[in-house]
Amino acid sequence: MKNIERMYEKARECYAELDVDTDKAIKQLSDIAISLHCWQGDDVGGFETAGAELSGGGIQATGNYPGKARTIEELRGDIEKALSLIPGKHRLNLHACYLDNGGKFVDRNEITVEHFQSWIDWAKENGLGMDFNPTYFSHRKAADGFTLSHIDKGIRNFWIEHGIACRKIGAAIGKQLGSPAVTNVWIPDGYKDIPADRWSPRKRLIESLDKIFSEKLNPKFNLDAVESKLFGIGAESYTVGSHEFYMGYAVSRQKLLCLDAGHFHPTEVISDKISSVLMFVPELLLHVSRPVRWDSDHVVILNDELYSIAREAVRSGKLDKIHIGLDFFDASINRIAAWVIGTRNMIKALLFAMLEPADMLDKFENDGDYTSRLAVLEDIKTLPFGTIWEYYCKKSGVPADTLWLKEIKKYEKNVLGKRI
Repeated sequence: MKNIERMYEKARECYAELDVDTDKAIKQLSDIAISLHCWQGDDVGGFETAGAELSGGGIQATGNYPGKARTIEELRGDIEKALSLIPGKHRLNLHACYLDNGGKFVDRNEITVEHFQSWIDWAKENGLGMDFNPTYFSHRKAADGFTLSHIDKGIRNFWIEHGIACRKIGAAIGKQLGSPAVTNVWIPDGYKDIPADRWSPRKRLIESLDKIFSEKLNPKFNLDAVESKLFGIGAESYTVGSHEFYMGYAVSRQKLLCLDAGHFHPTEVISDKISSVLMFVPELLLHVSRPVRWDSDHVVILNDELYSIAREAVRSGKLDKIHIGLDFFDASINRIAAWVIGTRNMIKALLFAMLEPADMLDKFENDGDYTSRLAVLEDIKTLPFGTIWEYYCKKSGVPADTLWLKEIKKYEKNVLGKRI
């Protein structure tokens, strides 16, 4: 640790020459909680029983790497292992299909907080906040690709009841953990081929959402978010809940808008949307993934777009209004390693953004000195950022880069390997 501290002092001096306080950046970073998605640990399987008569798709994980979690206990153990290798205090993002029903089937419209109480207790023991998601896929009443916009009123009402139940669960989670749960609505509704009527499904979706959100809940406990998508497998030609639809809905109803990095055109990025969206909605939810082609949900890497997402979030000055969650599910590699790689990269990108000489760059820009702006933006790329990151890891009691992988390999041998 002493060697790291000596290196850190030299790195701190480098940043100080640009009027950047690295201690302040580390303190700011330690207050940011990333919401880890439970579904990376078991390939979006969940814990509903055979009585659910599951079908309908909506999510697809690829790969068959050995050792995935098969029970709630295994999944929690894997999450704990991942968190032990990630600096900072974070959150768990839970889907409704991960309920603890004691082996007895409970349909989606009948779930209550009691089916998630063990998760809440576990989160409290581990010092975690929690976020929540209704599960509008993999169910017999989603088999034809429609839920909240379904033409059948009975099916539509079923999913409305599910949404209402999930908001109440989210509020209970937030109240018990002392931190508001972001309850995010995403649905797979859409047509494979060109529809004759684009209006009616969207009108039905508005009506369904309004019913779900009709009860006012305390924002200290629950925050409502809606998430768009460009298209899906089997819904290539028309998505009811498009970006424009949900942007309008979120602004008109003052809900959080979720921007998922994989839910737009291949050349479209969410980093450029952050400053625009925050002008009109109270808060923002980010689902950070890596769309190699489209919504392929690869593990987040430290690429240009991740840096840009972090920069825009930090530069906004509204980090307290931006909720950052991850959303990928890679079953082709060690699932715990995927969590660790993706989350550490998200945190690294935030730290890099916090170490920018923001005041200096703003002055150059306001003075019209674009030469200096570009020069400094390029020069800071080679500052000793890695040393600051390593110091933060050591200070947080987690392994530095390359060292954490040894822990994963040991866990794979002693724990995951026995699940085969």
